[in-house]
Parts: sequence; C-alpha cells; structure tokens
Amino acid sequence: MIAGTPVLDLDDVASLEAADIGGSLRSAASAGAQVRATAAAVGEDALRRLADLRPRSLVMVSGPGRAARAAGILIAALGDRANLPVVPATSIPPWVGPLDVVLVAGDDAGDPRLAEAVDRALRRGAEVVIAAPDEGPLRAVAAGRATVLPPRLPVLDHNRLLRYLAVGVAVLTTLDPTRIGPLVPDLDALADLLDAEAMRDGPQNEAFHNPAKALATRMRERRIVIAGDSPAATELAEHAAEVLLATAGQIVASGDLAETVAAHAVMVDAAGVDAPDYDPLFHDEQLDGPAPVDKVRVFVVTADADQVAARRRLAVFGAGAGLVDADLVNVDVEVMGTAATPAPGESARGGELEQLAVLALRLEMAAAYLRLLGSRPATTPGHYDGGHY
Repeated sequence: MIAGTPVLDLDDVASLEAADIGGSLRSAASAGAQVRATAAAVGEDALRRLADLRPRSLVMVSGPGRAARAAGILIAALGDRANLPVVPATSIPPWVGPLDVVLVAGDDAGDPRLAEAVDRALRRGAEVVIAAPDEGPLRAVAAGRATVLPPRLPVLDHNRLLRYLAVGVAVLTTLDPTRIGPLVPDLDALADLLDAEAMRDGPQNEAFHNPAKALATRMRERRIVIAGDSPAATELAEHAAEVLLATAGQIVASGDLAETVAAHAVMVDAAGVDAPDYDPLFHDEQLDGPAPVDKVRVFVVTADADQVAARRRLAVFGAGAGLVDADLVNVDVEVMGTAATPAPGESARGGELEQLAVLALRLEMAAAYLRLLGSRPATTPGHYDGGHY
C-alpha cells in the first residue's frame, strides 16, 4: 500500500492563504502588534497612577484563559526577584487594602468574578489596573476610579497571551523599576523581535527555513507531549497544549521535563503495545503505509542559556525502538539578533521572558499551520471576526 499524501502543502502559499478562512495565521502573527499597542498605551501615560508608588504587593486576579497563563509565566520567571510579593489570585484576598496594587485581567467584560474583584479592591482602597475590554459590568464598576488598558487589536481568543504578558511587564516595571526593570525586555524592542519571528514563520517562507512550519510538520500524525525545563517554560508548554487543542483539535499532554523523562519507559510500552513486532529499521512508510504504532514525539521548551545541557537532557529519548523521540524547541542566537545588547549575566539569546515570548509566537503559528494541514482550499472568501473584541 502506498501512503497517502496531504491535501495541503505547507509550501504552497496560495493554498495556505485560501485555506486560512478563519484568519488563524494572521491572528497568531499579531503578537508583536499586541505588545506594541501596550507599549503605546504606556507611552501615553496610561499607568501614571502607579508612578512613584511603593506598594506592599501586586495581586494578579485573572479570568480563565490566556490571562491566567500569562500571570503564571510572569510569576514563575520574575516572582522571586521582585522587590514586592507578586500574588496570583482568582478573587480578592481578604488582606488587600490601600497599600496594594491589583491587576485584574481577562477576556470577558461580563465576568461577574472580575467585576466583583474590581469592586472589592476599589472599596478597600487598593490601586486597580484593568486589562480587559472597557465595556459592560467592568466599565460600570470601574467608573473612572481604575486604570483601564483595553485591547486595541482584535485577535482570536487563544492568541492573547503576549498582550497580557506585556501588560504584566509594564505594571511590574512601573512598580519596581530598580529590580524588575533590568530583567524584562523593553516592550518596543520585544515587539520588533516578535515581528521578526512572525516574518520568519510566515507562509511565504519554505518549511526548511520556517521554524513554525518545521514544528507543524514534526507534530503531524504523532501523539505529542510538550514539556518545559523550567517553571516558566512549563507554563508555556501548557499554553501550547491549550492552543493546539483550540486551534487544531490536537490532543496534547504537557508538563514538567523531569516528569516526562520519568514517564519515558511507560510511553515506549504504551506506544508499542498494539504492534510488539514492529521494527522501524525495516518499515518504509512510503511502501508499507503508516506505522502500526502510536509514535510519541516530545517537544521540550527551553530558555536555558546552556544549550549543550538542554540537549543532554533529551538523550534518554534516543532509546525505545524509535517509538518515542524528542525535539528541542529553543531560540537560536541568530533569531535574537534584533534584540538589545545582553545585560550582565544574560545570554546572547536574551532573557528568559524574551525567549519564551518568541517561542510562544512560534508555537501559536505552528498550531495554525497544523490546523491547515490537510484542509481543502476555500471557494469563497472567509471572515475573520477577531474573536470577542
């Protein structure tokens, strides 16, 4: 039997554009524009109420979705290095008062939990920043008493992580410029970096030179595990799994690299249980058809400056008769060429947040390509509604 060929070739630009009737690629590629819009709001003095404050804590109240994931990445990457405690929450803790700053973020302006959080924080005298649509109950409860950073760019729901990340960076930098300022990227420079990555991942570039297309090709027809080798990278791995499910309907496991390595033998056994005699050395998929096993590919997200050490961790996946293998998802030095000169103690690949932001965009673009693989070209123009905004 001859194995079938995909309906859609990732290097066929015209077919890609015709198949992308939902605007998945355009939405994913808008990460730089979202960060630049936040930078513009900060440049317009949107956070002036936070200037010269030295609060007791920053409480990050997040709605479901990308806001909560962005808060997790920020706290994992920066929480223990700030001059003030950064506290994740789903509602206002009872101790919040005039000495605290509260950042309320979410996609749904009608979420009663977010509106209640804003109301309670304001009544207790806390300084409140809202990163949500300026409408509905949230607008009514804020009523000029809170700083509002509404979205300026319509994108799909699952592509909003980097907007919330940018808002969190802006608030933290304003509150703690001495400690946090040197650890986070300038938002305009980060936007340029993301735009460069979006160009690299664009449909006009062939898969051989396109990191997002290469990822999508490697993910296709595999069971996928995405693992992070640090707390912040693990948060990004979980975000990638959620985006792959929402965008491409791809069911993906995610977690910490140490747990994934510990599960290697179990994954090998599970992959080969239906074909105990399968030998990849003598199986040609062009002649014999798809392998009669559920192969697993592990994608390890890393921002580790020591790439040799990062790759060494993948050695365990080299065993197992080809049933489980692994790829490193990282940022090369060349990719960070548009970034500013590294700060003392920072690698040439940039800081952890810069690298994770670039990888977030790459993984979201890969999810969009994975959705388009096998799609039929559209016969009528599509409509991109930009999500709920």
